[in-house]
Amino acid sequence: MRKLALVVMLVFSAAAVFSGGRGQSPDTSGSPGPARITVEVFDRGTDGGKTDPTNNRWTAWIKEKLLKDENIIVDFVPVPRNSETQTLINLMAAGDPPDIAFTYTQSYITAWSEQGGIFDMAPYLDTTLKDLKAFLGPDKALPGRDMIQRARNNTTGQVFAIPARRMNVAYRNLFIRQDWLDKLGLPLPRTRQEYYDALVAFKEQDPGGVGRDRVIPFTMNDAHFDTLNIAESFIDPRMSDKDRWINAVAERSLLMSGYKEGIRFMNKMYNAGLVDRDFPLYGQGTGMANLIKSGVVGSFLNNWDQIYREGDALLTDLRKNVPNAMFVPVDCMESSDGLTHKQSYDAAGLYFFIPNASKNPDAAMRYLNWLAKYENYHFIQTGPEGIVHTIVDGVPKLNPAVGDGWIQNSSQNIDYTLMMNGLFLETEEKSIQAIAAGYPWPAEMIANAYNLAMTNAKPLPVVVTKTPLTVEGPVNQTLVDKGTVVLTEAITAPANRFDAVYDAGVADWRASGADAVVAERRAKFPE
Repeated sequence: MRKLALVVMLVFSAAAVFSGGRGQSPDTSGSPGPARITVEVFDRGTDGGKTDPTNNRWTAWIKEKLLKDENIIVDFVPVPRNSETQTLINLMAAGDPPDIAFTYTQSYITAWSEQGGIFDMAPYLDTTLKDLKAFLGPDKALPGRDMIQRARNNTTGQVFAIPARRMNVAYRNLFIRQDWLDKLGLPLPRTRQEYYDALVAFKEQDPGGVGRDRVIPFTMNDAHFDTLNIAESFIDPRMSDKDRWINAVAERSLLMSGYKEGIRFMNKMYNAGLVDRDFPLYGQGTGMANLIKSGVVGSFLNNWDQIYREGDALLTDLRKNVPNAMFVPVDCMESSDGLTHKQSYDAAGLYFFIPNASKNPDAAMRYLNWLAKYENYHFIQTGPEGIVHTIVDGVPKLNPAVGDGWIQNSSQNIDYTLMMNGLFLETEEKSIQAIAAGYPWPAEMIANAYNLAMTNAKPLPVVVTKTPLTVEGPVNQTLVDKGTVVLTEAITAPANRFDAVYDAGVADWRASGADAVVAERRAKFPE
């Protein structure tokens, strides 16, 4: 934590360094030579046939067409996906970030902009960025505002970051082995108790024949994300949007009424031997995925479509080892009102921005606007017909086993299409149809998973304050890290120690900045 705190301090003390670029004036020198920019891209490793994210078929196409269309040379800067936040903090503190960077954590953008480290794009929304503005369209969460202005400072009118638009806002699903249920003659769980009983049956009866000492009824990587639909089903459904927003510190639910009982339920599962004992060791590695593929896991909770994604090939590789194995999503975590409340994504995803260290913000904005043109993002998402996709029922169906070097390191190449997450076609209807067709599994399986993830789902509230929230930025990563520790220690505690461990952890978490964040939000909430 001391090392992390030092890095965060460097972000703020380095303002003079990373604000020393071209300031707020784009390059209008009219030089006949091409402009040159750098753009952040996630590095997801090369396992599973993935390619170098900075040098592949897609980057070659982008480079060639961008140079022809805009006279811009682009170089991609790799940032490890599993340490993206810390890497970006380090780059910003060193005064050497890419010309276009991005983060899912808006509080960092607020902090960096307060220190003069981010370029203001507000004057260019209707000119240089007009195609991007049109693509993002209206903000459904904030009627009367365009999505390109989601992060606008209401006092100054400045726009330091722009959100990506999510086509698909489904978030998490709970998956269970259908073949194990069938072997035991059990129905798909409809309630929390039926789910718990099914996991007990997995443990005691070993329906997969893997050996009773090897059966893992439930596995996970992350004590927050991989327990969401379970633990958050205990949150009081009567809680107002105001209270949800005020208490969703660092997008964690530790301060929400009822959440503690959700973690108590996870503790009960753990002490009953239903939760993978080694989950604290996995982090963001491949431990969980490898166990799922090996056939010893009965249930897990992850992205709504994780089991079907060909990038990780969870179901594909599992069925190589266990030919008749099948995971299916289940929606059985009922709240006190009988509904299966869960989170969905906000329509605004990651936020991309131009640091003030950029030597050519004009070219950076032109690149973002170029990406927002249909002919460009559509090819990056779907590639050449007959190789990356085929047309089925009028929509492109992506080929997961792409040859000739056209493999997509991320779904629909979202690592390169910064202003979108999900496949975007000419109409929303076609886009949704194409989502279901974009997997190597029957479309009805994907549609069922999507529908379950969206049942009784809603995003965290979006609230616009008169002045920016500034307290969370410096402590966000500390709260995220400490929050994971609190949950991990509480889940793995002896049952008779749960309250003491959980309460002490939450008290420390609150003292580490959560209470200050809550106080600011409460004071700035627009009544």
